Amino acid sequence: MKKFTKEHEWISLEGDVATIGITNHAAHELGDITFVELPTIGNQASAGEVLTVVESVKAASDVFSPVSGTICEVNQELEDNPALVNESPEEEGWICKIKNIDSSELDDLMEESKYLAYVKTL
Repeated sequence: MKKFTKEHEWISLEGDVATIGITNHAAHELGDITFVELPTIGNQASAGEVLTVVESVKAASDVFSPVSGTICEVNQELEDNPALVNESPEEEGWICKIKNIDSSELDDLMEESKYLAYVKTL
């Protein structure tokens, strides 16, 4: 199951661990990504709060956490290859994983069809 935010983050839940990244739309809008600040493992993330920063040739952009929980893994590949976010934003270019999430917060997020309709209005 994958859900989306209006700020262009995606979340995919597998068991009790959520994988988070930015959407294809966000990666395209940012242009060539040059740096991804990886969050710190063990830190608490709060829904709607800044999780990390992604920098591109155009701008630096905050990435917000779709849910609250504990950061349990980061995508180390992004340190040497931040362009992976452009190449595969919703698969290989994931940013971090969060455990102990508040699953009730998933109800506030959009299904893919609603997100795609939302993007068309921008």
